[in-house]
Amino acid sequence: MADAPDPDLVRALRALSNPERLRLLQWLREPERHFAPENVVEVGVCVSHIQAKAGLAQSTVSAYLAELERAGLVRSTRVGKWTHYKRDDQRIAGLVAELGQTL
Repeated sequence: MADAPDPDLVRALRALSNPERLRLLQWLREPERHFAPENVVEVGVCVSHIQAKAGLAQSTVSAYLAELERAGLVRSTRVGKWTHYKRDDQRIAGLVAELGQTL
């Protein structure tokens, strides 16, 4: 009987299966390219700027980012009343390596 797939890998793949979530993650790969320089800070990009660029409802963008965070693909940092998001590139690299070994 084959080993069951790693639940973390499955969660990440599920998060990436949505084109909008994938697009958000792609934007966060190069935030300086996709957002105005004053909107990119050390802790990431504010959800309000991500929402404005996506043109989706704030609740939808927040839900998409929460799913990416549960999958370990992004990290959030609260600054006052605002939440900023940044990719977890180390975790993404680990998932890519694991996927290469799994398939």
